[in-house]
Amino acid sequence: MTHETEYDRPNTVAGLVAKHKELTQLREWHKDEIKRLSAGIDQIAAVITLFDPSAETEAAREFADKRKPPRRTGIKRFLLATLRDASEPLTSRQLAELWARECGMGEDLKTINKVRSSVSSAIKDALKQDLVECAGQTTDHGAYGPYKLWRIANP
Repeated sequence: MTHETEYDRPNTVAGLVAKHKELTQLREWHKDEIKRLSAGIDQIAAVITLFDPSAETEAAREFADKRKPPRRTGIKRFLLATLRDASEPLTSRQLAELWARECGMGEDLKTINKVRSSVSSAIKDALKQDLVECAGQTTDHGAYGPYKLWRIANP
């Protein structure tokens, strides 16, 4: 037994569903077309390089840009130095506040939350490399729950 939903305006819903399907198909067609064009551009750039190795094409610059490492902000270095100098474990929020102050970003809630995301990412990277470790949780936390405490890992 099938359950069919009854709409107040079935023609409107049917029209929207049809338009959604049409736009989805159009998007897929454009994705395929972009792949085809990109392949053609790359092939032409390769042929240009065969005839003139010193010629630099836009495709070559784009290829080089894609291979560049991400910009380093120094947040991981700051994180490790701060935890090394700290007398007790720190939370990601405390580290975010210190980093924002260090960079002169301001101390409003929105900025701290964005910085905290970067700090958390740096902590995860350092955790994977066994550079930091969790030292428990806070007991005197506010309404947002307990925070993990972080410290430098023991060698």
